[in-house]
Amino acid sequence: MATFSQCGVTKLETKAPVTLGAVYYQHWTDKVEGGESGIVIVIPVISNPKNIILDSVQFLGKQAKLEFKNNSVFIGHIKQESIQKEDIIMSSDPRAEYGNKVPKRANTAQFQLQTDQCVVSYKIGNKVKYFKIDKILKKDDMLYIDSDSKKP
Repeated sequence: MATFSQCGVTKLETKAPVTLGAVYYQHWTDKVEGGESGIVIVIPVISNPKNIILDSVQFLGKQAKLEFKNNSVFIGHIKQESIQKEDIIMSSDPRAEYGNKVPKRANTAQFQLQTDQCVVSYKIGNKVKYFKIDKILKKDDMLYIDSDSKKP
């Protein structure tokens, strides 16, 4: 996966290397208690004469690998951190809290974006390039009845 490196200043291309349709995202949730949830971002490609493969997306402060589906759509799955599933010990005696795990830090995003923008990385040769997509649409949330159902 191409990464959104933190070194130096990364230049965004002024134009996407492919012609895009209406890019959108949806929140999804399992109905079962403690189920998973996340965001799916869908990037339809109308024209791609150079057969460029989009690699990763940065959206809403998170990063995801893009998957190529149906010969015309790239999809990124951003799994949400679940609300604390494990019990932690809270005590006035610090020794009782010894086994607690350190909380994970949120991903730090390289690009400062609005909530309706994302940055996509792609490779040309051995060079990683980036472009920004504006005006991403939000579709209605999806709810799955059970955790075994196929997620987006």
